[in-house]
Formats: sequence, C-alpha cells, structure tokens
Amino acid sequence: MKNTLTAALLLATALYSSAQQANNGNGTGGPGSFSLGTRNTISVFNDDEGIGKGIGGQFRLQLTNRLNTEWYFDYITSRNGQYTFRNDYHIGWSVLLYTRSNHSFEKLLQPYLIAGHCFDYSKVMAQNDKANTASRLSMATQAGIGTHINITRKLDCSLSGQYMLHFGKELETNIDADQVFIERKPFTHPHGHLLVTISFNYLFADLW
Repeated sequence: MKNTLTAALLLATALYSSAQQANNGNGTGGPGSFSLGTRNTISVFNDDEGIGKGIGGQFRLQLTNRLNTEWYFDYITSRNGQYTFRNDYHIGWSVLLYTRSNHSFEKLLQPYLIAGHCFDYSKVMAQNDKANTASRLSMATQAGIGTHINITRKLDCSLSGQYMLHFGKELETNIDADQVFIERKPFTHPHGHLLVTISFNYLFADLW
C-alpha cells in the first residue's frame, strides 16, 4: 500500500512538472486543469458501529467544462468500544459531473454529482492483543453529491457525501466474556457505509 501511495505521489509530481513546462503555472480552470489537495474523511454506519476518521490526499484532472476527475488516497481509523481497532486504506478515483457550467470557478458554490471506484485494504485487531488480527482486500463503488466552495478561482474547499458499497470477505468480531474473536469469513459479502469528505484544493496549472 505504501508503494501504491508513493507511485501516486510520483505521478502527481510528474503531471505538475509537465504542466509547469507547458503552461508556466498558468492555472485558470477549465479542461486540462490540474489541482492538488488534502482531505479529511468521516465514515459512519459501519458494520462494527464505530465512527471512522481519516486523512488523505488527492489530485484532480479536469476533462471538460462539466466533467472533472478526482484521484485519492485515504487512511481511516476507528474503534469498536474497548475491544478492537480498525484501519482502512482507500485508493481510488471519482468522476465529478457539474450540474451547471462554472468551469472558471468564479461563483461561490459549484454543486456536482460524484461517482467512482476504489480498492480497500482493511485490518481489525484486538486492543489488548495486537497479534489477534484479521485483514482483507476488497473493492468498492461509491456515489453521492458534493459542492466546491470557491474561495478564489484557484483555491476551493469541497464537501461531499457518498455511499460506498464494498465487495469482499467480511471481517467479523465476536465478544465472549471479554474475549475477542476476529474472523475473516470465507465468503464474499457486500456491505456499505457513508463517507463524508472535506478537502482543500489548489489549482496549479493547465495541462492543455
């Protein structure tokens, strides 16, 4: 997972360097615009009833006036009472469809529909025994709504809410007389949660 994040950061750096050479950093918005940002996430309605909190990073590459793409990484942690910790790693992409034309980012609010796909690595461990653990890989699809709050034409704060539906082997925790039993089920089971994301993004350059 660290190698994947490193590759994503290198790709983002390469894109930014290309943009600097081609456009001298003249990021004005619209097709070809490249943005970098940081993000915070909250995951609710999880199977273990825990509330996940996370941090991450992303970059955007806009394709048309009304179509943008977002490529992201999240690290999310949660706690199930006094019994278990859970770590989730998301790496994926989303498509942002703007509901109105505002490709120059001049208006304050810029609502959008958002949908995408991600890969997820999850690990659950007992709080009193970190050797008592189970993990799994899964895939997810997500969809929801969001809006940019355009502070300037280059700087925005974005807020979105998406329902993520994961497909993978289920991690199940059972408590018996304060004994924690963590098991990865042998079958694939769909399960979902709501992911709320707030991010800050800066438009660096136009790639074309």
